[in-house]
Amino acid sequence: MPRLNKLLMQISGILAVIVIWELATTYLHLFKPVILPPPSTVLVSMIAMVGNGEIFMHAGYSLMRVLLGFLVAAVVAIPLGIAMGWVREISYVIDPIMEVLRPIPPIAWIGLALLWFGLGLNSAVFLVFIGAFFPILLNTVSGVRSVDKKLIEVAYTFGARDLEVLRKVVIPAALPTIYTGMRVGMGIGWMCVVAAEMVAVKYGLGNLILEASNFLQTDRVFVGMITIGILGLVINVIFQLAGDRVFAWQKGVSKGE
Repeated sequence: MPRLNKLLMQISGILAVIVIWELATTYLHLFKPVILPPPSTVLVSMIAMVGNGEIFMHAGYSLMRVLLGFLVAAVVAIPLGIAMGWVREISYVIDPIMEVLRPIPPIAWIGLALLWFGLGLNSAVFLVFIGAFFPILLNTVSGVRSVDKKLIEVAYTFGARDLEVLRKVVIPAALPTIYTGMRVGMGIGWMCVVAAEMVAVKYGLGNLILEASNFLQTDRVFVGMITIGILGLVINVIFQLAGDRVFAWQKGVSKGE
């Protein structure tokens, strides 16, 4: 299917939902505005919040927190994952701990985050760290272990030492898989920061939604949710485009070019 046709179909689907939503709320009055406000009302609120800069302030706080948590997660998870993937003994020690911690939802850590760090930036960053850490770690371990053994054997044949093989063969070959883990980790981290902002901090998109809900300002709730969705989509597209550009060589290799 041509890209233009696919794009038109996607846009038409979104427009259809908006039209049905407007008809159901404005003309058929199937829902009270406090339950489901018309999209036109949401649009007016969004324009006002964009105009006075409020939405940019909240979005800026959220992006700052998710970026900090994500960077800390990457700095910790990638070296640890490389070590676990390359040295089996390290994996034997750490794997059981990770298998116990990994199934715990990031939101379940909110209680400890508040006890350890109190209200504020550190709690939100910690929750983002927890959400992003495990996808990055697991993909890093998988990437290192899935490197073609023949490449490693060839490197040893030419006299390379363990660290040289790791640095010049294993890590470059594992980078696409590691990057995929970073992309997934960022997505989970973005969801975690919104949840954290509802309980641990004053500003941010999560806090915006919570306060609007408390005051029955449903239109502002939708503005916050739509902003979260748009920013999440933008972040994902940026990761995808950057990955396609940086790892374009991998596609050529896989096709035998």
